[in-house]
Amino acid sequence: MHEKSPLLTAEKRDRIGSRYAARDRAKGRLPAIVYGHGREPLPITLDTKQALTLITKGEKVFRLDFPGHKEADEMQMVLLKDLQFDYLGTNIVHADFARVDLNERVRTRVHINLIGDAKGLKQAGAILVHPNLEIEIECRVVDLPDGIELNVAELDLGQMITAGQVKLPRDDMKLVTDSHAVVAQVVLGGVTKTAEEETAAAGTAAEPEVITAKKPEEGAAKTAGKADAKPDAKAAGGDAKKK
Repeated sequence: MHEKSPLLTAEKRDRIGSRYAARDRAKGRLPAIVYGHGREPLPITLDTKQALTLITKGEKVFRLDFPGHKEADEMQMVLLKDLQFDYLGTNIVHADFARVDLNERVRTRVHINLIGDAKGLKQAGAILVHPNLEIEIECRVVDLPDGIELNVAELDLGQMITAGQVKLPRDDMKLVTDSHAVVAQVVLGGVTKTAEEETAAAGTAAEPEVITAKKPEEGAAKTAGKADAKPDAKAAGGDAKKK
């Protein structure tokens, strides 16, 4: 994992704040923060094109290099923890990374790759729905998978596969996502309710949907990251579109 993890070349930021972050983005640099392992949060910038190319490919673990900076000249292994977008939710304006050890156990989301043609699709009007194509797992950084393949060839009409039925690549990996969450299901066209939705619909009274806020930020690192990202969404306004 250490040798195969992509390399990101970073520059230390001496100044933080929305105005300076906007200047960095105008120069083709992506503001970011590195934190964890009992060390002070370190504001950095990355080459935007290089970083976003790797991130959009699904890479999560990186080797971080700081050429020319004696105070951070050691190679660091980091895990992508969070991305912040502009106010339209399209352009990435900030990234959060956590320092990790290769044998450290972490929680992360992994994409599910569906393979095969479900046999239930042979019936007229049948469709394959996949409400959750990502699951959260806990594993060692060195074992972090790029994705998990799930064969749906034997899935018949009316059948479903839940997160708890997805075989994880290693025995010491732990599923964090609710084991009852539906990953794939074959239904008749127009009948797309999952088991969870049907159960909720059977309640005695409908309750208003609650949109939760983002998870609490992780200490000073998150505070520094948000200070850069949120105000700059306005500065980036005209260039942004939905993710």
